[in-house]
Amino acid sequence: MNLKLYAHPFSAYCQKVLIALYENGIPFEWRTLSNEQPENYAEFAAMWPIKRFPLLIDGGRPITESSIIIEHLALHYPGPVSLLPANARDALEVRHLDRFFDHYISTPVQKIVFDAMRSENEHDLYGVREAREALDTAYAWLDKTLAGREWVAGDSFSLADCSAAPSLLYADWTHRIDPAFSNLIAYRKRLLARPSFARAVDEARPYRSFFPLGAPDRD
Repeated sequence: MNLKLYAHPFSAYCQKVLIALYENGIPFEWRTLSNEQPENYAEFAAMWPIKRFPLLIDGGRPITESSIIIEHLALHYPGPVSLLPANARDALEVRHLDRFFDHYISTPVQKIVFDAMRSENEHDLYGVREAREALDTAYAWLDKTLAGREWVAGDSFSLADCSAAPSLLYADWTHRIDPAFSNLIAYRKRLLARPSFARAVDEARPYRSFFPLGAPDRD
């Protein structure tokens, strides 16, 4: 098997890549990064000293960063679901929205989650408040953007939706989406119903106790 994926099922960025793999039925070898399999982590760290996952190995070549991994898959392992439009302008919009979810949803979520993992005297109250305000702003923008759209970039499921799915899963657990944002809430439900993401969510269920804010009994 050419492809090996070093990843953890509960990681949002790993789920992003898993969605792309599952969408097109691309075979790969799981190399789960966990305390139970230290040899996998040792291999991973030796190949990528930055130690940020996921890491894809394709025939011995390491591919890093979730968005780049998905573009690599689209280029070398194309399937029935094209996650990047052929039209360059449309592809640019998909890439823009992909970056939006990584920077303006996942980043503030991580700030809040990591703060919850700190000791009481190390909490950053200002930073957490700022992150929650950033999420509210991002939610409002997304709700307007999604008006009349099935998927975030239009009618077709894309790289941007691969990014959106895990981002919005954990974002709503971290800072609840206001019910007034009906377009965003409906979109999040469509993502959860997508078979590729539903599979990734189910694979991660055993790890929900890891979520430091307490995973809700939903989704």
